[in-house]
Amino acid sequence: MGTTFIVLGSSILAVLLAGYFAQRYLPPPKPRIVGIDLGTTYSCIGVYHAVSGTVDIIEVQDKHKCIPSVVAFSSSGQLLVGYDAVAQQEHNPENTIYDAKRFIGKTFNKIEVQQTQSQYNFKLERDKDGFVYFTLKVNDTIKILYPEDVGAIIISTLREAAANNISAPVTKAVMSVPAEFDDQQRNYTKKAAILAGLEVLRVINEPTAAALAYGLHNKLGLQNVIVVDLGGGTLDVSLLNVQGGMFLTQAMAGNNRLGGQDFNQRLLSHLKKLIEKRFGQPLVDHEDLQGLLLHIEDLKINLTQSDKSEIKMELISMKSSSSPKKPVYSDVITRKTFEDINNDLFIKVLEPIRKVLESVELTRDDIDEIVLVGGSTRIPKVRELIAEYFSKEPNTSVDPELAVATGVSIQAGIIGGMWPLTVSAVELPTRVKKIHL
Repeated sequence: MGTTFIVLGSSILAVLLAGYFAQRYLPPPKPRIVGIDLGTTYSCIGVYHAVSGTVDIIEVQDKHKCIPSVVAFSSSGQLLVGYDAVAQQEHNPENTIYDAKRFIGKTFNKIEVQQTQSQYNFKLERDKDGFVYFTLKVNDTIKILYPEDVGAIIISTLREAAANNISAPVTKAVMSVPAEFDDQQRNYTKKAAILAGLEVLRVINEPTAAALAYGLHNKLGLQNVIVVDLGGGTLDVSLLNVQGGMFLTQAMAGNNRLGGQDFNQRLLSHLKKLIEKRFGQPLVDHEDLQGLLLHIEDLKINLTQSDKSEIKMELISMKSSSSPKKPVYSDVITRKTFEDINNDLFIKVLEPIRKVLESVELTRDDIDEIVLVGGSTRIPKVRELIAEYFSKEPNTSVDPELAVATGVSIQAGIIGGMWPLTVSAVELPTRVKKIHL
């Protein structure tokens, strides 16, 4: 028996020493599995690096790490993805597809499709099984795309960027999905990756991925964690029990029609009124409106860091016959103005938080961590309202826009056996249903 223990102990020591010397003296292996966040509004891809234990969210397009989840076909049939698709959206709305994730793996009846159609310029159809697909007119022919086809196009773009970054083939992935997704929606999300040539080794919930990114799985004891995910188009709030690597979703609530796009629209309406007052005519030109929307996104980002921001742009449609010069609209927008015109929307962020706590009969004092996810949680007023509600500051140690992608990349590294090894996420089964507001 003593000899057995000596042999076993020697073997374990040899493995540990081999791992130590491999980490110290051998070049780290290239990441073998990527982490993908296929979002409703934005998507990104990341890798976990051995030895350093760091996550690299990869630049995909024009130095952007996250690209819009938008796909378009030009009149000549050219495929456009991400920012390229957004740039021509105003002139080609019928052939520009976005929000595909809202439809993936989900069945609709005829009335639901008719009601949803009013929200989009592109054409929605329903097949015999109730799945929605999109019809586009390209080169005088009808082209059909299902949501998983759109997802596959976006994932292919992400995959190509990752392969170029690590100079190695990308064939395997871990993906994130909303915690509310059922098995069918999860399978169709995996199908999108398969169509893009990837083998999906695991699918984890977005709140779990965010908790991994913030390192909450490394904390001792049971933690009650609120994850507030406010992106471009949706708000999701989840309550997790986290203990070690185990994650249990206790409650979910959210608003599928509240996000950064709504804040932009409020600012757009405000600026259109100012422009009409300045030039004496309404702004209706599509090209000018598209340019204004791009400036609005910059304004919103600048106002997260500064108390005021300047907008300056040419308005082609405001050109008069008496002056050959293109008129320039310039103005200074303050953070207070932005907060005032969006105040009622910001307050709505607290509604699903209250619902989640009520559903499990917890008080705000019972919450150990508040985690912020999604680019719109960078807005100071949103953070201020959440901090005031809980009487404690939310955790902002991770870039909220990259939190989910960071978490799935960590999980990808764990599955790939990359050093330093850490605890893998174990998601306990739950029957919790999302409360829709």
